[in-house]
Amino acid sequence: MKPLERYEELVKLINYHNMRYYDQDNPEITDREYDGLMAELKKLEEENPQLVTPDSPTQKVGGSAKREAGVLVRHNVPMLSLQDVFSKEEVCEFVQNMQEQFSEPEFVVEYKIDGLSMVLRYEEGGLKLAETRGDGITYGEDVTANAKVIRDVKKKLKNPVSYLEIRGEVYMTNEDFEKVNSRQELEGKKPFANPRNCAAGTLRQLDTSVTKERGLSMFIFNVQQVRGAEFETHTQGYEYLKKQGIPVIEDYRVCRDMDEVWEAICAFGENRGNLPYDIDGVVVKLNRIADREQIGATSKVPRWAVAYKYPPEEKIAKILDIEVSVGRTGRITPTAVFEPVRLCGTTVSRATLHNQDFIDQLDVGIGDYVKVYKSGEIIPKIKEVLKDRREAGVVRYQLPQVCPVCGTKTVREKDTTDMKCPSVSCPAQVERRIINFVGRDAMDMKGFGNVYIEELVRRGYIRDIADIFVLKEHRQELIEEGIIGKEKNTDKLLEVIEKAKQRDAYQLLTGFGIPNVGKAAAKAVMKQFGTMERVAEASVEELTEVPDIGEVSAGCIRSFFADASNREMLGRLKKEGVNMERIAQEGESERFAGMTFVITGTLPGMDRKQAAELIEKNGGKVSGSVSKKTTYLLAGDNAGSKLKKANELGVAVLSEAQLLEMARAME
Repeated sequence: MKPLERYEELVKLINYHNMRYYDQDNPEITDREYDGLMAELKKLEEENPQLVTPDSPTQKVGGSAKREAGVLVRHNVPMLSLQDVFSKEEVCEFVQNMQEQFSEPEFVVEYKIDGLSMVLRYEEGGLKLAETRGDGITYGEDVTANAKVIRDVKKKLKNPVSYLEIRGEVYMTNEDFEKVNSRQELEGKKPFANPRNCAAGTLRQLDTSVTKERGLSMFIFNVQQVRGAEFETHTQGYEYLKKQGIPVIEDYRVCRDMDEVWEAICAFGENRGNLPYDIDGVVVKLNRIADREQIGATSKVPRWAVAYKYPPEEKIAKILDIEVSVGRTGRITPTAVFEPVRLCGTTVSRATLHNQDFIDQLDVGIGDYVKVYKSGEIIPKIKEVLKDRREAGVVRYQLPQVCPVCGTKTVREKDTTDMKCPSVSCPAQVERRIINFVGRDAMDMKGFGNVYIEELVRRGYIRDIADIFVLKEHRQELIEEGIIGKEKNTDKLLEVIEKAKQRDAYQLLTGFGIPNVGKAAAKAVMKQFGTMERVAEASVEELTEVPDIGEVSAGCIRSFFADASNREMLGRLKKEGVNMERIAQEGESERFAGMTFVITGTLPGMDRKQAAELIEKNGGKVSGSVSKKTTYLLAGDNAGSKLKKANELGVAVLSEAQLLEMARAME
């Protein structure tokens, strides 16, 4: 690939992943994978300086300011990123560079908390404003209301100065994160992927009561500006802040040479598994403020600091057992259970082994010693088996030939690596089907938790989906046995079930869990046919006439409704009064029928979800990526790479005002 082609590809990729990380708080790749892309781009720019443009990811901070989180405010001091380094040699180069420029420089080494950056501004001792990083250079988001309910944010200073601006990291402890996710599960909501994503989403909440309930924390890591006091060093600023009761980064060290700096980095690395919060490295920074001011910054990073990123943490553990579970579709999944080890701040003892092919490839058995790591510092995975530590009698594990739950002989699906239990009445499959059915994207029965489902299936109250709607007939038994709780809790859940009968039929279709038929496909099918009865009678040919429904999905739908037990279940649902018809939305039309939209950037008057709902309500389709099939790109501020691609492909670009005008004009 030519340098220009690879350059454009890297810029597009990095801009996309910046958007996922900074703007959506939902990264798709690990920090190390992102760092690899950025390192490749930097090298390419060094070798081909003529390629560098002002909007290159190497020349700017990654995020953008989003209006939906709050009012945009202008930064007093740019909230820059840090230059990442990955080796002792790179740290040594930084230290030597500083030593060459300054007389006996001091270095502060401190943890780099994995959270969301926020600045606090105090005037005459009172908190006046809190802002996020936003685009890092010009604008951030006003999150003052949420900042005031964070326990570590002080509203008043004990020793006021005329003006103080401090920057820190908003984060969530692992304990608080687990509490939030437990609550999410109990309420039938999607759990957060990691503490950083949860903290970022919480800080941008419009409801401060939610922010307060989730228990965010904050460490300060820099004094940005001060009037009414003078600090000669970074650590003097810390001492002042500590006297105000403001938490600063814990256990920082002042170092005077490379040996002390590296010793601190190694010590922090060994301790990271004992911390109650996640870190994504350590920061090495100059201590004297005058030295910092003299050396300054680039457009993206300060020259007086670097962030050292630790290599992925690995631990050795012994496989104690391999458990086998059965999923909603009957798929059998093996999970390794090993001695508990600490990785990236949490204790882990389980990792999926996926299937028999994966087990064969690893050559893993019960009793083996394995290397365990966290993919993306989140998901525990087994890297390799330590064959030299294999004990006598340990052999490669083989999946059972019968279902571990119901005893039915297992089968291997054609052209896949999956082993399945073919029995539709297998209790494990019933549990997973019910969990899917009551979930947020399907019938949205809030409060119908997994624990209740498992117990109701185990005791025989639920054998299929239709049984959910006759639980009311067993009300007294449920109360007496305490399966859901006492009278109040039982009646509350029965009321939720009763209300769910009125859900749109596309939610019912989604809840059936038909392979290759998700929420979007279910919406399209119900829009075409209108009633569940018509869908049940539709042929494969008729189903493939639905936009975006191919032969595979059509075949799965046809097979589901051709099954006698599913037809019987459908009849029972209808008898219990479950809605079988599509509910037309108010103001619904076909104005955008046949059109595909992509939404990017920050819109002035609505968020992306609202824009998507408007488009879909009027018959249009919303896609996540720009292609030749895209009819319009709906672009707001900071549109990024999607706007560039749309221009390259000749795709028409709309503003929010133009979209609304177009919708009105088509009436």
